[in-house]
Amino acid sequence: MNKEQLQVYFICGTQNCPKGKFLGTLEAAFKSGVTCFQFREKGQGALVGQEKTAMALKVKELCQKYHVLFLINDDIDLALQIGVDGVHIGQDDMPVRQVRKLFPDKIIGLSVGNSKEYYLSDIEKVDYIGVGPVFPTSSKSDAGQVIGLKGLREMRELDPKIPIVAIGGITFGDVAAIRQTGADGVAVISALAQSEQIELDTQRFARAFE
Repeated sequence: MNKEQLQVYFICGTQNCPKGKFLGTLEAAFKSGVTCFQFREKGQGALVGQEKTAMALKVKELCQKYHVLFLINDDIDLALQIGVDGVHIGQDDMPVRQVRKLFPDKIIGLSVGNSKEYYLSDIEKVDYIGVGPVFPTSSKSDAGQVIGLKGLREMRELDPKIPIVAIGGITFGDVAAIRQTGADGVAVISALAQSEQIELDTQRFARAFE
């Protein structure tokens, strides 16, 4: 895959944004420099069933409008139903081998928190790995142990080739240091979902990769 598509990687669900502002937040971010979007509708207040499907279709439309890569977190059935660019799965989700059979030509991302998870994973069957949490985060209750920049650098040294997206408590002020570790992109949730100046903040992330 094109590593540049992972540079400004926005993860969000309706539960992450102020009520009623989800689609507006996405559109503002998409037109300001987001390169990849992961629909992660999980947690308290998250949409389910037909409401979730309907929202995913609206997100797909926005992604196509702004040429943003569209991935779905974990919900394999939904991804198959509406047709997306790929999926992102965690260590406890459907095994990579099975996911690859269902999506032979799509992008598959996998969360990898440390070297042990790396060695236990079918890395050769995924297109990129999401590594972290780099810094403490409150956006994901299951984020795992903080690895810091040192842990991120060690993951790159472990595998010099695979595209790596750093995740966990990242702000645009961290991008330069993260790039120095060899990571290809940064994934953010609250830095954009809770932003009161989302276009400006998205542009700051994008400029950090110029």
